[in-house]
Amino acid sequence: MALNITDIKRIAHLARLEINEQEAAATLTKLSGILGLIEQMQAIDTTGITPMSHSQDVVQRLREDVVTETNQREAFQKIAPVLGNGSAKQAVDGGLYLVPQVIE
Repeated sequence: MALNITDIKRIAHLARLEINEQEAAATLTKLSGILGLIEQMQAIDTTGITPMSHSQDVVQRLREDVVTETNQREAFQKIAPVLGNGSAKQAVDGGLYLVPQVIE
């Protein structure tokens, strides 16, 4: 795909970029090089080659999925704020925190 200065200026306008003639010429050279490289890569026959997720065969070491912390819900909910409106009851019900309704 061949680009010209008009294409570069149109792309810059769509991207809301202000570029002068020198910047447009430099951008034209860079984008033409990138598009040329893409054309070279697309010209290569890749039939029979399986896609790779990574360029190297690497495996990430994972730790065992084991519970290491104890359940502290009761301790955290003991310090929950009170409901307010003169009530001394904590804003907790059924193991869940109660919050004010924000959407009607």
